[in-house]
Amino acid sequence: MALTGIEIFKHLPKTNCGKCGVPTCLAFAMGLAAGKAELSACPSVSDEAKAKLEEASAPPIRPITIATGAKPLKIGGETVLFRHEKRLENPPGIAILLNDTMAEAEITRRLKNFSLFRYERVGLELRPELVAIKYASGKPAAFAALAGKVKAESDAGIILICDDLSAMSGAVGACAERKPILYCVTGANFDAFAGLAKEKGLPIVAKGASLDELAELTDRLTKLGVKDIILDSAPRSIKQAYADQVAIRRAPLLKKLRSLGFPTITFANELTDNPLKEALIAATFMAKYAGIIVLSDFSGETLFPLLVARMNLFTDPQRPLATGEGIYEIGGPNENSPVILTCNFSLTYFIVSGEIENTRMPAYLLIKDTEGLSVMTAWAAGKFSADSIAPFIKKCGIADKVKHRKLIIPGYLASESGGLEEELPDWEILIGPREAAHLTSYLKNTWKA
Repeated sequence: MALTGIEIFKHLPKTNCGKCGVPTCLAFAMGLAAGKAELSACPSVSDEAKAKLEEASAPPIRPITIATGAKPLKIGGETVLFRHEKRLENPPGIAILLNDTMAEAEITRRLKNFSLFRYERVGLELRPELVAIKYASGKPAAFAALAGKVKAESDAGIILICDDLSAMSGAVGACAERKPILYCVTGANFDAFAGLAKEKGLPIVAKGASLDELAELTDRLTKLGVKDIILDSAPRSIKQAYADQVAIRRAPLLKKLRSLGFPTITFANELTDNPLKEALIAATFMAKYAGIIVLSDFSGETLFPLLVARMNLFTDPQRPLATGEGIYEIGGPNENSPVILTCNFSLTYFIVSGEIENTRMPAYLLIKDTEGLSVMTAWAAGKFSADSIAPFIKKCGIADKVKHRKLIIPGYLASESGGLEEELPDWEILIGPREAAHLTSYLKNTWKA
């Protein structure tokens, strides 16, 4: 049972130093109890108090790290029901499904798709992370061979779907370095599969026909020492799946029910045979509230929108989505191409770069870090002024890429042109249009290298 705010307060130093980010220790204790603060934020708490408060300071939903060949995937760790309350912490992993009866060519195609469908957007790599492998052949050697192939030919995290202990053990041995997720433990196979998860130190999916059954399974697993648990309520319809996801999220957050405080897995592929409907189901459970979503196959026209939707949902609403600072080359520019400056607010970047592409005129787009603020907001906040722009122009390296010295700035920064001319005496400062929509005509009509 989680501690209340008053009980937590009794263990805090009561200095009201404010170093944790809130003015009083009581306010900090209330944040811990609500799962909206971390104990590590208090620099004065004693080791004894840390031990006593460990449960209270942990997120209501346990975070689980899944090994991959690249950056590990973290799921769970959520503290709120809705994004606007604070933020959603860890985006769900997306998995493609294989089974050991598929033709070799089909397995190769799906693994190729897993590696192929990776996109870059606002400086972030958007990609799937997981491969789910289903035991369907009845041949443990074939299952283990497929697990080994996935490990060797991809950097995916691996989910092993198998109800045969011998076959599961063989597949675990074939991809042990990747720390696969075991699917699944039930009331019927508890001793064998829970024992394997504990022995190997692997995450495991608990599957129950009801939420009560799931809670009973997780209690037994945690008492055994297995804590990396993922929940599957085995829904038979989209309606039930949705209701289960909401109930599982609400239980630990609102009712402090730790036995359901784990991330979930949803098999979108089992809820429909239509690939487009499957993508819609997957999008639904990105918002409500899956930790892992399994798809039957990947295609660019469905996976890319899902990846973008996931990125948008799990962007901190208190922090604007920003593009990385630097020089962006559009259309293969050369030493005579125009040089255009703007802020790093992602929407501004997409609009301005799109307008430049419409001109079919190669150009250098300089993105200045304005902490994700738009041109006018950044200028008003003093983050997009001559004294901050000039050092960026000098250090970014654009002078080595062009032989002219002409810099086009947004029209809203016209008042900074004089300051820029003083700071950059070798550059001619050109005042561009205020609106990005007018950039196409501006470049076509006025640019001369």
